[in-house]
Amino acid sequence: MFGAGGDQRPMSFDIDPLAVDSNALIVTYPTPNLVGGNSPFPMEGVQQYTHDSNVELVVSHSKKLEDDLQQLGEKIKHQEENVSYLKTLRSKLEDSIFDILVSIGKHHPTLYKEENGKASCGESEEETTQHIMKYENSAAALLCKIKSEVQFSDDLLIKDVVGVVATLGKVDDANLSRILSEYLGLQTMLAVVCKSYEGVKNLETYTKDGLINKGSGIHEFAASKGRHLDGRFHVICLENLRPYAGALIADDPQRRLNLLKPRLINGETPPGFLGFAVNMIKIDNSNLHPIFNSGHTLRETLFYNLFLNLQVYNSREEMQNARSSITTGAISLDGGLIKSPGTFTLGHYRGDIDVKFPCDPKKFVQSANDSELENRLKEMKWKKDRALEDMQREQDLLDQAKFKYEIKKRELVRFIAESSSYMTQYQVGCVSTPR
Repeated sequence: MFGAGGDQRPMSFDIDPLAVDSNALIVTYPTPNLVGGNSPFPMEGVQQYTHDSNVELVVSHSKKLEDDLQQLGEKIKHQEENVSYLKTLRSKLEDSIFDILVSIGKHHPTLYKEENGKASCGESEEETTQHIMKYENSAAALLCKIKSEVQFSDDLLIKDVVGVVATLGKVDDANLSRILSEYLGLQTMLAVVCKSYEGVKNLETYTKDGLINKGSGIHEFAASKGRHLDGRFHVICLENLRPYAGALIADDPQRRLNLLKPRLINGETPPGFLGFAVNMIKIDNSNLHPIFNSGHTLRETLFYNLFLNLQVYNSREEMQNARSSITTGAISLDGGLIKSPGTFTLGHYRGDIDVKFPCDPKKFVQSANDSELENRLKEMKWKKDRALEDMQREQDLLDQAKFKYEIKKRELVRFIAESSSYMTQYQVGCVSTPR
């Protein structure tokens, strides 16, 4: 590519309409008529030019073609930036819509249907506690019993205990409760949660030989009730957990985490994606305040460490189709389970985990906050529709600019090819002809 003086120019966009042969896509263009010899550049109406003026015409037309390409290139860059901006805007609006749907409970499917075809609304808090109490020799059952007895309400043993994992959160339906409980497993569902390490030490002490002191802590209480602890039990210490370090969803009363939504290669959210497990847990208002002075809640500490970025999908098929965007693990409401990328759990659910999260179906009474969120949802959907329309229009303009660019580039290449023989002849003539 060359211009006057041989300077190099970047290519670009938008020019005057071109005369294009629709069949051959060959561009016709005006070229100078060279005096003397068989010129490949016929120009009607022009009788005679000097060699110098012909060279100037060649250089001038070449420069014009390069300038046209540069203008088209700049237009393409501008349209690409517009399309990129609108795609980013659309993604942000989709994320906002998604977060609002989760907040008002409209992003979850209908209640789980059991094998007999009847809808199940899941178990209540009382039923969850009853299932825990069936494991009478577990630390979880013993602590539930301690908390139920008034005389132990200020006991050092339990004053730092937040509760049992299964009792610290609720979900919207029985199906979600079942699959989340299966994902965590029975030992984790029965794990005792303490605020600090002091609470952990109060549960169990040891002799100088490293043996368990059966005369203190929860073992002492078990013995007083004629029971003994069966094997090991899990205790989770909140102050020793690494909390979620990101932002929260703005104005969300449940303080849900603003996690980065999964994206397919095309930039779209995977079909069937319902949300992150950590955000689908409902936490009672009493546990929504930060723990100690850390400024972090149960969602940012306990449930984030249990679920991390576990994704929830509507069906197995949709979950499997989204494998490329699953970074931690995933579950589906029809029983699909991916513990970690590349590790699949197959087969039927056996129903051997009876300790599940309580269900708290969304009430039909709409709160003032929900009404405000509904209005925001409508606004976000309207903005998304406008962004899609603008993006389609900008994409059409981009495609047109690219087409014009290709036509103009062919024109320049052809002009250079057809003018090169004349320029060679002219340069030879300048050398052989004395002045």
